Amino acid sequence: MKPCTMERNLVTVRKASVDFEASFIRLLDKVTNGSRIEINQTGTTLYYQPGLLYGGSMEHDCSVLRSIGYYLESLLCLAPFMKHPLRIVLRGVTNDQVDPSVDVLKATALPLLKQFGIDGESFELKVVRRGMPPGGGGEVFFSCPVRKILKPIQLIDPGKIKRIRGMAYSVRVSPQMANRIVDSARSILNKFIPDIYIYTDHMKGINSGKSPGFGLSLVAETTNGTFLSAELASNPQGQGAAMLPEDLGRNCARLLLEEIYRGGCVDSTNQSLALLLMTLGQQDVSKVLLGPLSPYTIEFLRHLKTFFQIMFKIETKPCGEELKGGDKVLMTCVGIGFSNLSKTLK
Repeated sequence: MKPCTMERNLVTVRKASVDFEASFIRLLDKVTNGSRIEINQTGTTLYYQPGLLYGGSMEHDCSVLRSIGYYLESLLCLAPFMKHPLRIVLRGVTNDQVDPSVDVLKATALPLLKQFGIDGESFELKVVRRGMPPGGGGEVFFSCPVRKILKPIQLIDPGKIKRIRGMAYSVRVSPQMANRIVDSARSILNKFIPDIYIYTDHMKGINSGKSPGFGLSLVAETTNGTFLSAELASNPQGQGAAMLPEDLGRNCARLLLEEIYRGGCVDSTNQSLALLLMTLGQQDVSKVLLGPLSPYTIEFLRHLKTFFQIMFKIETKPCGEELKGGDKVLMTCVGIGFSNLSKTLK
């Protein structure tokens, strides 16, 4: 490769990676009041002075390089502590192969937030339009009430799997794709449990975004209200080999079985969210039983120690008669007693 071509490609990659991060910084600027952001000319240093979490009604166009889930993960952490209830419309890619999809966050993160006392009629996450990479064109509506304090939690018994629900979606391809995904996923899951229902969602016209694609998200619910999830999406148009819907359905079912084996009261996707809300809870003991900690969660625990000077008591629980599947980790901490002082009084 010629040196000039190589340099041009590096610049393109750097610009692409900066694009979705710049979009994320713009989103933080919208939901706060008084933030100060400075980026140097080469784009390698960021100075960020956070403002007050303000909230309110707003819209944001997300970068199509990452899915809306990338932006929603942060909003789920911040939204309960705003001054005004957050009502936001996010536009971009709803399902991709990198970030948690909106379907999975709706099925797993929202019930988790309810355990901490964040609930109400205005608590909603809705897919208005689907958008697949690389074109995007999806639209999501998220609204969240504000809370002054969070409840401590004791999630130590995950319970047994009682039902499996799922969503097979297809956009700008044959509607039969979703049915083929459902049949192949059920061929594996039916061996374990009879209560399985996988919905099909085929959006047409303007609601189907700008690119073709299909995928599946599965959620297993336990007798104690724990939700464990897995998902897969097809390769973006023009990238990688074409994927058969049958293979996608079977692989996604196997991923769900692996997640159930890992177990715990919170699935791998939401481990860090649970630990953050435990940290910000009242000055009382919170406990949660998790499966093996993901690399992201381990790094997140280091950040919690840096910012809040809080350390978790970590006890390993080997699998046995009571705990089936893989080895578990019992996380215990005392909350810092965070209180949302900017919440408006009615």
